[in-house]
Amino acid sequence: MIELYYWKTPNGHKITLFLEEVGLPYSLHPVNIGAGDQFKPEFLQIAPNNRIPAIVDRDPADGGEAISIFESGAILLYLAEKTGKLIPAEMRDRVEVLQWLFWQMGGLGPMAGQNHHFNQFAAEKIPYAIERYVNETKRLYGVLDRRLSDREFVAGEYSIADIAIYPWIVPYTMQSQKLEDFPNIQRWFETIKNRPATIRAYQKAEVCQ
Repeated sequence: MIELYYWKTPNGHKITLFLEEVGLPYSLHPVNIGAGDQFKPEFLQIAPNNRIPAIVDRDPADGGEAISIFESGAILLYLAEKTGKLIPAEMRDRVEVLQWLFWQMGGLGPMAGQNHHFNQFAAEKIPYAIERYVNETKRLYGVLDRRLSDREFVAGEYSIADIAIYPWIVPYTMQSQKLEDFPNIQRWFETIKNRPATIRAYQKAEVCQ
């Protein structure tokens, strides 16, 4: 059983997307980041960076004691390796998945996150910051759109790379982006949106009302 410490953010959705896709049993533990639950000592024992998501695997592959993992990319990679699903076994295909996973972790996520902050939540509207992060988000959308021009998913087959990227595209309107400007992303987005596992994963967010 996987214990998932979760809130309804793009990074939180990554893990429910994976777990629903592969059918791995899990329990959901909401961490209300608006109420400051991420700073509670018991959560910091699992996630020392006070960020969701985090997991505890009570049945690790080595048969040893429970293992806790924080950082969404690390969790996706751990779960993919544990199950042997949504990550290729062949080296070259695996590299394709991993580089796009890290592209999301190091690029799309941080830049879109800053976009959300300055565009939507900052008490002071700073035009320079808004323009900077809207434009960088647009550039990254362009990178993804070109990547998807000749393939169904970012690394060929559906993988943890798509699972990592998709939740950061869901709030595209908050990022001042239009999917119709990126037809390859739009096609990819609709394909993933209509997967049964995606529908189930986003329904889980209802526990975080």
